[in-house]
Amino acid sequence: MDVVTFGEAMVMFVAEEPGSLQQVSRFQRALAGAEVNTAIGFARLGLKSGWVSKVGNDVFGNYILEQLRQEQVNIEQVHISASFATGFQLKAKVSEGDPEVQYFRKHSAASHLSVADFDEAYFRSAKHLHMTGIPLALSSSMREFAKHAQSFMRKEGKTISFDPNLRPALWTTKGEMIRMVNEYAFKSDYVLPGIEEGKLLTGYTKPSDIADFYLKRGVKLVVIKLGSKGAFYKSCDEEGYVPGYRVSKVVDTVGAGDGFAVGLISGILEGMPVFQAVMRGNAIGALAVQSIGDSDGYPNRKELDSFMQKYHGEDAACSVQ
Repeated sequence: MDVVTFGEAMVMFVAEEPGSLQQVSRFQRALAGAEVNTAIGFARLGLKSGWVSKVGNDVFGNYILEQLRQEQVNIEQVHISASFATGFQLKAKVSEGDPEVQYFRKHSAASHLSVADFDEAYFRSAKHLHMTGIPLALSSSMREFAKHAQSFMRKEGKTISFDPNLRPALWTTKGEMIRMVNEYAFKSDYVLPGIEEGKLLTGYTKPSDIADFYLKRGVKLVVIKLGSKGAFYKSCDEEGYVPGYRVSKVVDTVGAGDGFAVGLISGILEGMPVFQAVMRGNAIGALAVQSIGDSDGYPNRKELDSFMQKYHGEDAACSVQ
């Protein structure tokens, strides 16, 4: 495989009409989960991606597995739990911006993923491990799985990317969240915070200072997502801003950060210069915000090339400092 990731997938019910979730009567079913979003995004670009997790022996779990089979994501290490159910979520419909989301995931099957479920041969077969901070907050067993996976891949000489993907509501305290997320970020090669996440995790406000906070602790590359302004990247050798792509209308921002990770990591794995990989990340993020579903807007290779060529020389230009 090219990339392996792990985490929780949920069935998502998206409101078909605007308004408060408690007032909506009609929903459309879809798939959600940061790590599964990235697995799908990689697969659509033609990379071999695998996703590791647990789902319940229920209709929600079966739906998730069927969707991933259709997307050609490797699910050989998805375990079926007879004791715990698959989580789900409700998502409001908005004309633009961030929608209201309510989760029903406590004690889900995925939260019971443990080190006992770790398959060394499966992880060893992958070139790269992509992680987010979400599993760290779900349960102690999932946190131990994350620790084991990260340690194993480091020993195997594989590269690791880490997207904080902060979910404050899942943590007991903000201090615990910051400490734990940074602990895993420090042991990764590439760290990909959003600008507000970076401010919270480091105490700094400028992208360059946020990047330095991680570079000084051994991270090789920090890429900070700046929303519509694009992204800032910095390593020990280079740094720069990559402008974002203009879109006519932002429909839903959920999944944009995961799409960015897909573009960036796929570019790095294919040997692109960093600024070009960041440019690809910006492009997929821009496509993602134009669709309702978390991963609906993720492109295949042809769609991505077409979108980037449309803007080449204008929004796709990179300003290197």
